[in-house]
Amino acid sequence: MKFTKLHGLGNCYIYVNCFEERVADAAALARAVSDRNTGVGSDGLILICPSKTADARMEMYNVDGSRGQMCGNGVRCLAKYVYDHGLSRNNPLRIETDAGIKTIDLNIEGGKVTSACVDMGEPLLRPEDLPVKLTQEQMVDYAIEILDHQALMTCVSTGNPHAVIYGVPLKLLNDRGPAGWNLEIEGRRIETAAIFPERTNVHFVDVLHPGEVRMLTWERGSGATQACGTGASAVCVAGVLTRRSGRTITAHLPGGDLALEWRESDNHVYMTGPAVEIFTGDWPE
Repeated sequence: MKFTKLHGLGNCYIYVNCFEERVADAAALARAVSDRNTGVGSDGLILICPSKTADARMEMYNVDGSRGQMCGNGVRCLAKYVYDHGLSRNNPLRIETDAGIKTIDLNIEGGKVTSACVDMGEPLLRPEDLPVKLTQEQMVDYAIEILDHQALMTCVSTGNPHAVIYGVPLKLLNDRGPAGWNLEIEGRRIETAAIFPERTNVHFVDVLHPGEVRMLTWERGSGATQACGTGASAVCVAGVLTRRSGRTITAHLPGGDLALEWRESDNHVYMTGPAVEIFTGDWPE
């Protein structure tokens, strides 16, 4: 089975062109290829499938084999593959995902996609849409304690559920305590908290000024990743809801920068960032 590895800001996935290949057990394949010791090494598996309503359809699987609804970095890279490999030469591209059809404007240099802007759609804020087991109309600045710090958590869905947390020094999260890395311990604890029936992605944010933030990510089913596009989009929304940052921001992630805008004109979030093909190979499935 042929595969291609691509990344967006270090958030890397194994892609399989299901216009040509067939995958019998995607969850098992995701676990196998994602392993960084015995597999290829990645943050998950993405299948590029035919679509009846768009240029292509994205099926995403996390490292643990669980199904993901959407991935901002992943869908940018999928769009690059679709265009660069001639599955469609449309620009913009329309990609069907489990979170709806996403429109992607491609930046092309020398006949290849170098970066893309994804229309992430409207954010969801009601607890039942996230989902989160709370009764208030929105979960904004919900008080929690992390590593002896009083923190505030805001929950947003941008295709996936996200918990955006302010008030914890990012340096502290990068430290290793007696029980392990703080980011892993606290990220996993919040991901699997009882109030999140489908688990959640977790993002710790430091606001540098209203147009610039720094963030660390713990993704459900995959762990710490270099970048998260849906998460950065959620951070943009959370910043506006809590009046910490503006509608247009640059998000600094460990893998690089993403440009985000939550537009008042259509209530959609727009995310712009790079897409890079790393290599292709054959997997002996």
